[in-house]
Amino acid sequence: MRLKTAGSRILMAAIMVLAFGSAAHAQASRTWVSGVGDDVNPCSRTAPCKTFAGAISKTAAGGVINVLDNGAYGVLTITKAITVQADENFAGVLSSGTNGFIVNAGAADAVIIKGVSIEGFGTGLNGIRFIAGLSLTVENVDINRVTLFGIDFQPSGNSLLFLRNVSIRNANFGTGGGILIRPGAAGSALATIDNVRVERSAFGIEVQDRGKATVMNSVMSRNTNSGFRALSLTGAGAEITVVDSVATFNLGSGLRAEGTNAMVRMDNVTITGNASGITNALGGVTASFGNNKNSGNTANGAPSALLTPLQ
Repeated sequence: MRLKTAGSRILMAAIMVLAFGSAAHAQASRTWVSGVGDDVNPCSRTAPCKTFAGAISKTAAGGVINVLDNGAYGVLTITKAITVQADENFAGVLSSGTNGFIVNAGAADAVIIKGVSIEGFGTGLNGIRFIAGLSLTVENVDINRVTLFGIDFQPSGNSLLFLRNVSIRNANFGTGGGILIRPGAAGSALATIDNVRVERSAFGIEVQDRGKATVMNSVMSRNTNSGFRALSLTGAGAEITVVDSVATFNLGSGLRAEGTNAMVRMDNVTITGNASGITNALGGVTASFGNNKNSGNTANGAPSALLTPLQ
């Protein structure tokens, strides 16, 4: 009887250890970070973590990392569906010498980044680098002083990009650029971009082969090269449709279509103060709905096609 009782106690102890171990490794659907938190914490609202990297391992796929208060929360690599959300508080990411965010998620994973300020400090690489995933949504985000690209969207598969209320400034150290959309050889990209500003960078928005973007209510200003450019390097097709936007004071073209099957459509776009207003290069086509303002550039240029608005 004593042997049986001792065995029962050992079995119960083993079950309790497993139970506590499972609880310790459980992931929450909503976690929290705070400037005064600690990454050894469970990342609950009352015991928050200190960094995004500390919180993501404790956040379930499809979950949300919330920012409790103003603070610097560090760079982050994302490999699953997740939302990083700082709607009311300042969430800083200092990315000197590295990338602010890297997204390398699964084919069905949607990633959302909201309310974050990324500071490259003149040595940071990309503000946000996207490698794989179903979609990337970026809202209310500022990116400053990176050396490569503010947003580097190069999906290996078929991916979606959604940008809203995004500012990219001073990405002009080295080969820096604003927003690069360049799918891999087996990938494609569809981008919807609303209320985005790119200032003092190598270029504003560039879409390359197998990429399509619609840009609304946006400003590309004082960039070294083009404000908006569709670039087809292989003839696979690159398209930008620009609506209700401004290209001004760029040292290259305001709008540029370059390469066979490169297309830039423009609808109610103001193009002024650029070295070249509208440029068609190497077979690229710029198409106008006839309601744009292209004046005051060193060379205004002209669209190569006129589109008829739908009635």
